[in-house]
Order: sequence, then C-alpha cells, then structure tokens
Amino acid sequence: MNFIRVRAHGKINLALDVLRKREDGYHEVRMIMQSVGLYDNIEIVNLGQSATGKPEIEIETNLRYLPNNENNLAYKAALLLMEEFYISAHILIKIKKMIPVAAGMAGGSADAAAVLKGVNKLFGLQLTNEELKKRGVTLGADIPYCIDGGTALSEGIGEILSPLPPMPQCIILLVKPPINVSTKLVYGKLDAANNEYHPDIDGMIKAIEAGNLYDMTKKMGNVLATVTEAEYPIITQIKELMLEKGAIGSMMSGSGPTVFGIFDNREAAKEAYNFFKASDLGRQVYLTDGGNGDERY
Repeated sequence: MNFIRVRAHGKINLALDVLRKREDGYHEVRMIMQSVGLYDNIEIVNLGQSATGKPEIEIETNLRYLPNNENNLAYKAALLLMEEFYISAHILIKIKKMIPVAAGMAGGSADAAAVLKGVNKLFGLQLTNEELKKRGVTLGADIPYCIDGGTALSEGIGEILSPLPPMPQCIILLVKPPINVSTKLVYGKLDAANNEYHPDIDGMIKAIEAGNLYDMTKKMGNVLATVTEAEYPIITQIKELMLEKGAIGSMMSGSGPTVFGIFDNREAAKEAYNFFKASDLGRQVYLTDGGNGDERY
C-alpha cells in the first residue's frame, strides 16, 4: 500500500465543565464530545525509502499560514509512529482543511488522530485504537477522543473516554466569527477553584441515552464561555441570533470562538445558514447533520 485517504472530523462540546487545575498545569475536565460531519481530508503518500535512512515527512496544506514542519501536529503524529517502529520512509501528508482553525473544534487534534490511523494502516502496524490513543495523548489531550469520535463522555485531561449512544438526530449550524481565540489564554483566565457554575453533565447523559433532543439542549453549558464571551461579545450575539432564527439550543464550542446551533427543523436551519453567510458575523459557516448523520451543506 502506497497511498491512503482518511477523514479528520471536527468536534463540538455539548457540555464542558472544568473541575480544577492540577499540579502539573493541566485542567481536569468533564465534557460531552460530539463529532460533526465537517471534516478535513488527509492523504498520506508513501514516496519510498528515505535518502537519509530516517523518517522524512512533507506536509502540504491548502492554507499557506499553517506550519508544514515539526510544528504541525500531523507531522508530530507521523514522526511518533515512524520513529517508534523504525520506518525509514519518505511520506507526503496532504491536508485539505475545512475545519476552522483555532476555533474550538479540535481541528489540529483531528488531523493528528487521522494521521496516526493512516500511518498505522499504511505501514501495517496493526495497532488497536486503544494503543493509538495511548500514544496520541502524549501529543494532545483531544487526540484520543478524535481517534474514536462519535458521542462520548471525556474526563481527566480529556483522555478518559466513555462512549455514549449517538446524540439524537438534528441539524447543526456552525458559525466561526472573524476572530481567533487562544485556548491557553482562556484556561489561564478561568478561575476554576472559585467557579460556581457547572453544567448538568449527568442530566445530559440521561437525555442522550433517552434520545431526547430537547432535554439534551436544555442541559448544554460551557464553563469556558464565561471567559471567552466576556472578551468577545460577538459570540453572545451569534448565540442569540441562532435562537432567534429557530435553534432549540446554541452554545460556544470548546474555548471558542465557534458557535453552534442545534435545529430540529431543516428549513429553519437553512434560513439561518443563509442569514449568517450573508452577514459579517461568520468567517466560516457550515450546516451539517448531527447524530448518526454525516451530511454537510
């Protein structure tokens, strides 16, 4: 096998709670993670034996401002496996980005997870997903989730995963405003020890298990939004407009700034999509199916 193509799906947080800051600097979290139909396309090409006898990795992307060297998580993921298994090949990784960058949708982690799976298959390493996740967490806390995807409870620093039934069928509108947000800065400004707000994650799990979309959306909450929305009022504005346009629930994903709206009516979702596409509120706007769906518009 000399070529493989892998999809790297973005995610949203249906609920995100931060429990405490650990002594190692990481934050202990409790989150409900959900894959969406928006994905990056990853192609990995084996160009043959490297000239140096060591792994050679090239990165090509459709976005000129993304790093194409060891600063790219996809590069780090490939190198991790190739060094461990003494693979002295020359590979080319082509990344077509569709997931917004620096947007709270784990785009970089999704790409790294897809590369781990792709290199594993390309070179016949026969590692299980659990074995890939143990390696992936050394590069980023979201990577283990991105390897499995779907609907899951995420705990610890994000690496402790409990699969859940798929979220109820719905339509999800994604709007990334024309700003970028630093996850590190958001967590740095969060006072986890004195935070009194905590979303009802156990209640959300029950709603998902019951297949009740409306109860699920009532339980949505994101502790990090208290920080990011205070800094960027446009996020609150988008949330409120989503609800005005017919969303049954709307929230910021991750540390932001992407806002998602959950719709139970496809026509209302398309009208809202058209509104945000025509406005200056969204740099990137996507419509995609939630639950088991994988369609995007």
